[in-house]
Amino acid sequence: MSELRISQGSHSISGLKPVNEDACGLHIPGGSLLEGKGIAAVIADGMSGAVAGHEASQTSVTSFLSDYFSTSETWSVKKSVHTILTALNRWLYSQGHASYGTSKGLVCTFSAVVIKSTTAHIFHVGDSRVYLYRNDGLECLTNDHQTTVGDRCFLSRALGIDLNVDIDYKTVPVEKGDRFLLTTDGMHGFLNDQHIQKTLATDADDTELCQSLVAQALDNSSDDNLTCLTFQITELPASDEDAFYRQLTALPFPPPLQPGMILDGYRIIREIHASKRTELYLAFDIQNDQQVVMKTPSVNYEDDALFIDLFLHEEWIGRRADNPHIMKVMKVERKRQCLYTITEYIEGQTLRQWMEQHPLPAPLEVQSIIEQLIKGLRAFQRLEMIHQDLKPENIMIDLDGTVKIIDFGSTKVAGLGEISTPLDQNSLLGTENYTAPEYLLGQQPTNRSDIFSLGVIIYELYTGKLPYSDTLTRRNLNRVQYQHACDINDQLPPWMDQTLAKAVQRNPELRYDSLSELQRDLTQANPKFLKQARAPLMERNPLLFWKVTAAVLCLTNLIQLVIFLG
Repeated sequence: MSELRISQGSHSISGLKPVNEDACGLHIPGGSLLEGKGIAAVIADGMSGAVAGHEASQTSVTSFLSDYFSTSETWSVKKSVHTILTALNRWLYSQGHASYGTSKGLVCTFSAVVIKSTTAHIFHVGDSRVYLYRNDGLECLTNDHQTTVGDRCFLSRALGIDLNVDIDYKTVPVEKGDRFLLTTDGMHGFLNDQHIQKTLATDADDTELCQSLVAQALDNSSDDNLTCLTFQITELPASDEDAFYRQLTALPFPPPLQPGMILDGYRIIREIHASKRTELYLAFDIQNDQQVVMKTPSVNYEDDALFIDLFLHEEWIGRRADNPHIMKVMKVERKRQCLYTITEYIEGQTLRQWMEQHPLPAPLEVQSIIEQLIKGLRAFQRLEMIHQDLKPENIMIDLDGTVKIIDFGSTKVAGLGEISTPLDQNSLLGTENYTAPEYLLGQQPTNRSDIFSLGVIIYELYTGKLPYSDTLTRRNLNRVQYQHACDINDQLPPWMDQTLAKAVQRNPELRYDSLSELQRDLTQANPKFLKQARAPLMERNPLLFWKVTAAVLCLTNLIQLVIFLG
């Protein structure tokens, strides 16, 4: 498969000023980071009047190019960059005040382009600019953040000028041959678009283009620092299905495994579980002297590229989701003969088995399970992951009572979702009764989707039932009724029922949007819920209302009959 390739060049001079307060840089990583994080180009301009504009711009460029490639591969480009820029802005602001005692200490403009897979991610604050030159046309992708007072223009937004900063963000699909140009205002303030477009249309190489643009701006009486950086897309990752499939099938499926067999230093002890998709074996790692679980794919899917991709995807996720409440996936150091994954051995039972053995569990036991589930799910969310198949069968409880989330084959990872592949990975995932309604409607999942599944599990723990009167489908979403938990378990207070109702709301906008908010409402009564009186029984459950009414009338008639006959 082809990979992202570019040509690049830059030029920066102080011009008529004694010090060059501009800075720019571009980094092309090697190995898996090129696919996982892409390339990054950035330009910054120290604000005129800032005490340490040069330090601000240099620090911003070098810190960004270092920190961006150190962020988690699971994060989206947007989350990675916003996390870095938020921290960088606060550092510039605090250092400016600490070292120089002014809000104009360490201040600079900032514009960055991250090319990941086939998409350009643009981040911008200030009055530097990012241009796209495509098919002989020039487009400015950023807006200058300036305000005019009299006949003078001032920056209205910049890094380091305030404790919080608003960063413009947009994405642009890229094509082979696209050229990006980043400039400071000492350049575009003295060159119109026609000048820039005409220069970029020449056959000069990247560095010569930058030098030519700088020279033209000087000739046009630029009195500022002059900096520009350009790069051109010479190759994009190709969606070659055959090459992609060959990469996926580099390792063959393992043969049928029997107790006593040794594969790559793992001795098979026994089969734990088998399904039409995978087999799980208890194995002994001879090299590390420990029991582990070997998960192998079923030969039924030997020619299914999507299945193989998801199988490999599960190991990739498991090795990055490091949390006591998430099943640990081992790193296999030795060379593998075939396709499998190695995980920790969790001696215990699934939550489904636990629920069957505890039909009316003690509230403290339920609270402990919920707290641990939330900790595990929070670890996924911090990595910008959505589990997408949370259910009692995918939750283990070990002999010490530790709860662990397992099975990451359906997990959606924001960072991986930005990488184009020839596979259709948008098929419906999850399990009936636990899948959030937005999946049924073809909408994009969010962290609220996992909160819905968690809410169903919590409801089931407290009641032994599912929250809706029928299995949710695309057709009946507006007809099925929520069944009040305290009608099933009269030990539950009304505020708990309303907490559960909000957790499993069909409309994700009305659902909890954070685990911490849900956890708070599960442990202490939400004042809003205490104020809200429950609807009459007739509105909540008309059938039950009429059954109770009929029973009362029947009993009344019976009493009257006894009195009459007596």
